[in-house]
Amino acid sequence: MASNSKIRVAIVGLGFGAEFIPIYQNHPGAEMYAICRRNAKGLNEVGDRYGIKTRYADYDKLLADPNVDAVHINSPIPDHAAQSLAALKAGKHVACTVPMATTVAECKQLVEAQRVSGKVYMMMETVVYSREYLFVKELADKGDLGRIQFLRGSHQQDMDGWPDYWPGLPPMHYATHCVSPCLALLGKEAESVVCHGSGRIREELIGRYGSPFALETATFKIRGSDVVAEVTRSLFDTARQYRESFDATGSKKSFEWQQVEGEEPVIHTRGVPEPEIPKRVKVPDYASRLPESIRKFTQPQAIQDAEHLSFIQGGGHGGSHPHLVHAWLSAIQGDRPALPDAPTSANWTMVGICAHESAMKGGERVVIPQF
Repeated sequence: MASNSKIRVAIVGLGFGAEFIPIYQNHPGAEMYAICRRNAKGLNEVGDRYGIKTRYADYDKLLADPNVDAVHINSPIPDHAAQSLAALKAGKHVACTVPMATTVAECKQLVEAQRVSGKVYMMMETVVYSREYLFVKELADKGDLGRIQFLRGSHQQDMDGWPDYWPGLPPMHYATHCVSPCLALLGKEAESVVCHGSGRIREELIGRYGSPFALETATFKIRGSDVVAEVTRSLFDTARQYRESFDATGSKKSFEWQQVEGEEPVIHTRGVPEPEIPKRVKVPDYASRLPESIRKFTQPQAIQDAEHLSFIQGGGHGGSHPHLVHAWLSAIQGDRPALPDAPTSANWTMVGICAHESAMKGGERVVIPQF
């Protein structure tokens, strides 16, 4: 690690990834040291814009740089596992955008590589650092929800027009945004999953991954709990405004995500007159939990590339980006465990991988491996 105790960070992938550059530049514990992109023109444009001198078009050369302490990967989904594995083997701390991998075998390799390396691995799951999740977690921790009885996640998105690795992707292969809040709220892992596919996407989309379903809906059992969670995913040929959401049903109060963008979520309270049960609630911002220098980045107006589809459809990911950065850097410094760490990232990812396997088998129960 750098002698000034600041963690020297390299960002790989500069589409969505560029959004994180000013957060690292303003974080008191980080040095925004290097960037990496295959396209030299794009690499230099970003480097010039943010004043970053160290630039790599070759990922292997970046990993060979002894000044790089930690690598934040924002590359296309098919590259996540291989690039994370290479970084761990090179002795770098790793943050990787979701999902961790595309196969169970890759998840196993990454968990084992993290243990051997002793470095921090954290999947950068936005939802469990969004203001909505932090609000519900606070309610649960205070006992306001009572006993949690059921959890539901829904992530519906139109991926037409996205990069060429998206068309035809099985919906559940990108399920962590709706799986993670259900599991993180209980602090437990998924044990097994049953999933059904519904509808059919256009024929030209099916061939890429061999997945015909317009929607996939999974129910998964949670290890060491009597709670079951349900998640629904769609990517193509489904009419729905973007919705990345979760609901938490409790014995005293329940939280229900808003139906459409611009509304407020609803709290249902048990034991009051029927018309008073549902009430709209304003979710607070949790920037006060962050170093002062990065608090502004929880707000949508601080997004550097607000026209990027990730932000148009995701609404800024609930102000999660600076929380993610701070959580990862804090884990590297040893101030708190990574959330999610490698085994947890694998479990959250494998819920979707195993769910799609179940759907392709007509709804057979699939046990989620433990590593």
